[in-house]
Amino acid sequence: MVVVSEREEAPVAKILDFGKFRYEQKKKQKQSAAKPSLKEVKLRPNVGEADYGVRISRALQWLEKGDTVRFQVRLRGREHQHRDRAIDLLNRVIEDLSKKSEVQVFDKKALVLQVTAI
Repeated sequence: MVVVSEREEAPVAKILDFGKFRYEQKKKQKQSAAKPSLKEVKLRPNVGEADYGVRISRALQWLEKGDTVRFQVRLRGREHQHRDRAIDLLNRVIEDLSKKSEVQVFDKKALVLQVTAI
């Protein structure tokens, strides 16, 4: 017999397997614990200053929580001729986040940058 809810008037109890009950309680605790996750930010090579600032501030918030942030620059059409602008944008992201993060992955071919909190 396991007490499910302790009330002053009438406690609620169930008859069940105590081992299974403890296993389910541990499982709920593990799920409720905050796990660091991967957040993704997609950019274009000609992103505006205001949009860039919003994305960087959001990435800083995620890094403070302990999450990993992945920046991806997507190119379309004629933008493929100017890959150097996309690489410069990723280098700018590295500079702006250098105080709070460290570079984990920087793939210039796929235009992907992944950073983690220090």
